[in-house]
This record gives sequence, C-alpha cells and structure tokens, in this order.
Amino acid sequence: MGAGKTTIGKKVAAKLNREFIDIDERIEKEYNMPVSQIFTEYGETEFRDREKSLIVSLAEQKQKVISVGGGAFLQKEIRETCLASCIVIFLELSLEAWKDRLGLIIDSRPVLKGKSMEEMEELFYKRQDIYKNHHVRISTDHKSAEEIADLIVKELIS
Repeated sequence: MGAGKTTIGKKVAAKLNREFIDIDERIEKEYNMPVSQIFTEYGETEFRDREKSLIVSLAEQKQKVISVGGGAFLQKEIRETCLASCIVIFLELSLEAWKDRLGLIIDSRPVLKGKSMEEMEELFYKRQDIYKNHHVRISTDHKSAEEIADLIVKELIS
C-alpha cells in the first residue's frame, strides 16, 4: 500500500510493450466510484470478492503487467494463483519511507481510515509477513519510479 505499484507498473509495462492493468482502477470503473466509496456502500467483502475473481481471471493471461492492491495478496486464493501463474514482484518499502508517503495515500485507502499510527504500523508489519511470498524483491527506498522500473525489467529479462 503506497509503494508505487501503479506508477511503476505502468513504466514496466511500457518498457516491455505489455498491457498494464491496475485492479483497483478496473473495479472503480465497473462500479463507477472510488474504492473507498465501494467499501462504504457495498462493504469490504463484496470488494474483495470482485477483486479475487478479477485477479484469478487475469493471472491466467500472459504478457500483462498487473498491479494488485495491497490487501489483495492477503487472500490465500489470490496469493496461490499469482505465485503459480505469474511472476510476483514485491516492491519493498521501509516503514520510514511508507510513513513519509502516508499523507499522499491515507484518504484513498479505506483500510487506514480512523486508524491510529500504532494500528497503521501494525497493519504494515502484519502485511510484510504475507508479502514474503514472491519471486522477485525490489527495494524501493530512495529510488525513483524510473530506476525501480529499470531494475524490474533487468530482473525479468536476465
């Protein structure tokens, strides 16, 4: 959450001449509202169900760069499908760097609404355990989106 998946994913897709798909954006278009409003009006369960069906469907398609939301990988079926069918890239972000970005992301992330800093840090660390399941890890601290995209492309073509 807030690691730059969409920005970096678009750059990687362009460099590899592949289609880029942001799962949250796709769902927002289907519902014609932002994720935060989907959570409010339909609930997290409906959002997570739609997220899962979309990701599982897209994971079977090749030659795409897919950005999944920070919470998607918490679902076992999504995690297992992606690890079996895709190259999963973990954009590693330190807690300090994540805190620096909080002001930019907090209003658009429903899972952060109303949480104290302690609760947000707990969520950050809880997710780190799940994110250990990946094929490629890229540290993003102190790197531009362009540098990160270049590192990913280099990793994928080597």
